[in-house]
Order: sequence, then C-alpha cells, then structure tokens
Amino acid sequence: MRINSLLSSTAPARDVEIRGWVRTRRDAKDFSFLEINDGSCLANIQVIVDADSPAFEGLRDVATGAAVQAKGELVESPGKGQRWEIRATDLQLVGPADSETYPLQKKRHSDEFLRTIAHLRPRTNKYGALMRIRSEASFAVHDFFRKRGFVYVHTPIITGSDCEGAGEMFRVTTLDHAAPVDQAEPHAGDFFGKEANLTVSGQLEAEPLALALTDVYTFGPTFRAENSNTPRHAAEFWMIEPEMAFTDLIGNMDLAEAFIREVTIAVLESCANDLDLFARFVDKELPATWDMLTQKEFARMSYNEAINVLENSGKNFEFPVSWGIDLQTEHERHLCEEYCKRPLIVYDYPKTIKPFYMRVNNDGGERPTVAAMDVLAPRTGEIIGGSQREERMDVLEQRMDELDMDARPYWWYLDLRRFGSAPHSGFGMGFERFLMLLTGVSNIRDVIAFPRTPKHLEF
Repeated sequence: MRINSLLSSTAPARDVEIRGWVRTRRDAKDFSFLEINDGSCLANIQVIVDADSPAFEGLRDVATGAAVQAKGELVESPGKGQRWEIRATDLQLVGPADSETYPLQKKRHSDEFLRTIAHLRPRTNKYGALMRIRSEASFAVHDFFRKRGFVYVHTPIITGSDCEGAGEMFRVTTLDHAAPVDQAEPHAGDFFGKEANLTVSGQLEAEPLALALTDVYTFGPTFRAENSNTPRHAAEFWMIEPEMAFTDLIGNMDLAEAFIREVTIAVLESCANDLDLFARFVDKELPATWDMLTQKEFARMSYNEAINVLENSGKNFEFPVSWGIDLQTEHERHLCEEYCKRPLIVYDYPKTIKPFYMRVNNDGGERPTVAAMDVLAPRTGEIIGGSQREERMDVLEQRMDELDMDARPYWWYLDLRRFGSAPHSGFGMGFERFLMLLTGVSNIRDVIAFPRTPKHLEF
C-alpha cells in the first residue's frame, strides 16, 4: 500500500506492506526506528523493528537513502504527531545507499546545493511536495477546460514559424556543422529543406484548430533561446494556451480570470498539506496571496490608465515610465500590489510593442493600440499574456508589411482570414510562473524537475 493510504486508515490492520526510501534511522538497545517515505505524501511513516523480530536481520545494511520493503502490523502510535506506525515482521533491503557518500544526510539543504543534485532532490520534503503540486495543478488545468467543452490539441514542437517575432529560437537541424554550406540555399540539404526551430508557442497552430473546433487548448513544452540567467527565465518550460473562436478581448479576460481562480482553488483543496509546507517555511504571506487569487475580483485598467498611475505614483522606478514602454516587473508589481492591492488585468497596449497577430484597435491617432491583455499577479508580475487576434485580412497584411515580415511562410495563416474568418482570442500562461505564484518559490529552476538554463544541461 502507499503510505498516504495507510496514514488515512480508520482502524489498525494486519499484514500491511510498504516500499519506500529511508529518511532516518535511529537505533536503541532493543529496537530501531525507521522513517520511511514513498513520495505519496509529505509525511513519513514510522517502522518499528524489535530486536527479537525476524525483521531485525534485514536492518544490517539499511542506512539513510536506502530503498526498503517492510511488512507488518499497522498499529496506533504512542508518539506525538502521528496516529499510526508499523510494527515490522519482515524487512528487506531493496537498494542500499552508502552512508558515507549519500548527499541528503542533513534535514535542510540550500536550494543552490540541491540544484546540483536534481536527480536526488525530489526525495526532500520541499521538492517532493513541489512535484505533487505540479501534478495536481496539471490535472486541474485539464479539468478546467474539459468542463467548459474545450478540445485538448497537440501543436507541433518543431516549427517553421516564429510566433513572438523575437528570433530567440533553438534551431533544429541534421546538417553536419563541419561541412561547407551552400550560401544561396543553406537549408537545401537539411531534413525539412528549410529552417526549422523548436516552438516558442503553440498559438499560431492552435488558431486553425479553434477556427474549426471553436474552443481548444494546448498544454505542452515550449523553448526560448533567450540568454537570460535570471530566477524567472528558463530555456524549456510548459505553456497553457487556450484559443477561442467567436470570442473578443473581454471574453478572453473573463476566461483568464476564471482560469487562475478555479485552478488555484482546486490545488488548494487537493494539496493542502504540501502547500502548508510552503506557507510555513518558504513564504508566510502565501495565505494572503491565495485569498487574493480566489476571493477578490481582478481589477482591470487600460494601458493608458496604468501609465497615468505610474507617472503619478511619486516613485523613482529603475526603468523610467513613459507612454509606449513595455511595462517592467517593478511597474507591474506597483500596479498590482500597491495601487490595486489585488490581481490586475491591463489591456489595450501600444501597437509598437506587440506582435503582428494582435488585433489593431480602431482608436487611430498618434498612439495606436492593439487588443492585448496581461494578467498581473502579486509578487510575480505578468502571469498571463494574450490578445484578440487580428481576423481582418487587409489589416493583417498591412501589419506584416509594417514589420517587414516575409508573408510567404505564413500563407496558411493568411488563408484562415481568407476562408471563413471569425473573431477569435487566446492567451498563454507559463505553467512554472503559476507554480511560483502558488508556492512562493522565487526561482523557476525549483519548480521544474530538470531545469534548462544557459550553460546548464545536466542530463
């Protein structure tokens, strides 16, 4: 049985069996205590091995970190803080761990140290809890969209399109880098016969699916070759991207707000014990953050209003504020935490700082905007970015011309505006950013099992 099932038992039981890893071992004259964890929950279960028990022979090479199998009786524990323990009748060593070299001997290790042993850190309380929270949050994401009739779609990992237009993409090639390259047609001999990259977003490929199935979403890995060695950036991360036909910017904002609220509630309910660990030891302000996300209606303001608030704040920001800038984290946090004191959605951003596919607003003038929106969360800043997409063929072509884009690779994207175009919207949320918000963890490297960052590719 799994340890979480045994610890929730309502009565003693005979002939129970567990398998797991030894967290601690304490020896007394007539018996030994083993604390065993199998990853099913935060708590360990205590196994008592009496000196006159047949199980005592199995203790010989058992040390912290060893994998063991224990059989015995589930009995009430006289110790504080635990209801049940196992009195062993049999103990088997499954896999030994050298007590001299096993690196998780202490109860507390720094995050920096644990990143150097990413293959072992899930055995600690903090990272085991993070992986369970990540799992439950993933199921909550799927449940949210399934209940609303969305179709889960799988968009390509390998793509010929640059959704963000920043060019920060990982190239995919089968060419021999040492071989000479035909400068006129450098990709002629490559697998696809053209430049191919790892995707930065599934959005462009999700749009044609939405314009056939109405409401779709994708949830998968994305890649950015951005040389940003910061606590908020990773080269590989997971994105949640819904795309909805017949939906405008307001409907997009409504869905984003409901999404954050309902997924947060679901994780709070399913991971109460694991999240409590973070509220006690990582960030004591977490309960207030959870309340903001679940109990308060999100504020909304236009980009114009946001700039006015920032300019009149009296604060000396590191990045000066003026109309047309891309809001920085310090600006977003001021708006969210100090001015609104709750999550905030900023919408209608300047056209000049947003990608080609965002719908141009009919405001004209010297400060044209697009129907974009960002959801800002306390301490995190931007957690969701999205927009209504440009459904008008002529406006989209004009926008691509303005940006000196080669429209030929996007012929299929333009076809969507040629054949049965409809208003549609969508957004993207970085899953790791959301996990950071939920847990108070301040480094993205600590909410994904094996982080990929500049100069870091362990296995």
